[in-house]
Amino acid sequence: MTTKTETMTRQAPAQDAGASEVPRLDQQLCFALYSASGLMTRLYRPLLDPLGLTYPQYLAMLALWQHSPSTIGELGAALGLDSATLTPLIKRMEAGGLVTRRRDAADERRVLVEPTAKGDALRAKMKDVQDGLSCGMPLERAELKALHGTLTRLVAGLRESTAGQD
Repeated sequence: MTTKTETMTRQAPAQDAGASEVPRLDQQLCFALYSASGLMTRLYRPLLDPLGLTYPQYLAMLALWQHSPSTIGELGAALGLDSATLTPLIKRMEAGGLVTRRRDAADERRVLVEPTAKGDALRAKMKDVQDGLSCGMPLERAELKALHGTLTRLVAGLRESTAGQD
């Protein structure tokens, strides 16, 4: 079976000398990460749909189960999302009964988010999600652990490099 990348590579038109400096799509780290991200999201979808969660909502719940209550800012920092992106997500989760939002009594400017009983009940089902996910993984446990470490270092470095660009 021929992959799309292999087909594109064979069908690529002849390039002039100046065009050879243009990097190939299949050699780009950014494209590999972009593709992997989309495929991971697709792999999670059938596992999260029965729970009524989207992938971003799943990530938000993981963050909230780890540290709750959290401010919108803290949650955004944990997820790498700005408040303009995160607030509508949290509002949909609140409408679904998964989280509550309330003003911080110590500082009315801060909004605290925490799981409801319904949101906490989903936590027990996360092992099923993780078990289902492992069926679609083409890497061994040690490879996944090493990849996670590498990606974690990459993300930290990229956050540092892009700090203040917002």
